[in-house]
Amino acid sequence: MNIISLFAGAGGLDLGFTEAGFNIIWANEFDKTIWKTYELNHKNSFLNRKNIKDIKNEELPENVDGVIGGPPCQSWSLAGSMRGINDKRGALFYEYIRLLKSTKAKFFVIENVKGMLSKTHIDEFNNFLKIFEELGYICSYKLLNAFDYETPQTRERVFIVGFRKDLNIKYSFPKSSLKKIYLKDVLEGLENAVEFNENKNLTVPNNEYFTGSFSSMFMSRNRIRNYSEASFTIQASARHAPIHPSSPKMVKIEKDKFKFDGDIAKVRRLSVRECARIQGFPDDFIFLYENINNGYKMIGNAVPVRLSYFIAKEISKYLK
Repeated sequence: MNIISLFAGAGGLDLGFTEAGFNIIWANEFDKTIWKTYELNHKNSFLNRKNIKDIKNEELPENVDGVIGGPPCQSWSLAGSMRGINDKRGALFYEYIRLLKSTKAKFFVIENVKGMLSKTHIDEFNNFLKIFEELGYICSYKLLNAFDYETPQTRERVFIVGFRKDLNIKYSFPKSSLKKIYLKDVLEGLENAVEFNENKNLTVPNNEYFTGSFSSMFMSRNRIRNYSEASFTIQASARHAPIHPSSPKMVKIEKDKFKFDGDIAKVRRLSVRECARIQGFPDDFIFLYENINNGYKMIGNAVPVRLSYFIAKEISKYLK
C-alpha cells in the first residue's frame, strides 16, 4: 500500500510504517541538514526537497493510499511559543490539509505535541477536526505515551488518524503493549561513547556525545533516569539531551536548582546513538551531520519507531 510522508524529517514515522508493510513512495523535507540522512536510509522513497508551500498538487504521485506526517510542533509546544496557528510554522497544518485533499487518500496520520490539546489551542484543534470532516474523513485522536508501546522513554504526543468516510471505518488506537522496555535494554554495548570528533573512527556509528556546558534551565530539573527506568523525552537539541544513567546523580539544592552529586568529570549526556536507540532506530540507520546538534535534532524530532509501527499495524488491520 503506497503512502507519502510530509515533514518527513529523518523518517522515524516512515520507518515504523515501512516495518508494518507500507511503501513510502514519496516524501517531503525542506531542512537541507536532513536530506542526506533521509536518502541514505530510505532508498526506496523519492525525497522532494521543496518548501511544502511551493509543492503543486500535480507534483504528487498518483494512487496514494495514505498520507502521514507531523507538521512543525514548536508553535504548539507547552515549552515553546504556544502561538499555534498564529505562527507561520503552525500555519503549515493547512499545507498538510491542502495536499491531503489533493490525494484523496484512504487514510491520514498526524503527530504533534500534547500542547495542541491545551486550553490555549483546543478551539484551533477542534477546527482542524471539523476541516477533516468536511474533507470527507472520520477522525479519531488520542494522546499516546511512547513508553506504552515498547519504547524506553516517557514521551506524550497527540495522534490524529482519519479514514475516508466511504470506507466506513472508525479507527481505534492500539492497546498498550504488555512488554515494557527500559534503558538497560537498549544501552548495552554503547558504554564506550566518545566526545564528538566529527564522525571519525567510531566503533558504533554516531556513538558520540556533545560536551557543552549545562544551562540554568537544564539544571532546574532532574535530567537523569536509572538503567531500570525509561528515559526522559529525547529532545531535539544537543544541550538538552538527558544525562547518561552512569553519571553522578542530580540532587535538588533549592527551588528550580539542581547540582551533580559527585565528580563532574564523570557526567556526560546520552550519545547520538543512545538517543537513536531510545527512539527505536536500529544501529544500521546512519545519521549524517557535520554539526552534532543536527544529529540530536533529527532524532529528537522523530516519531519513535515502535510507536509508529503499532499505529501502522492497526491501520493495516482496518484496511484489510
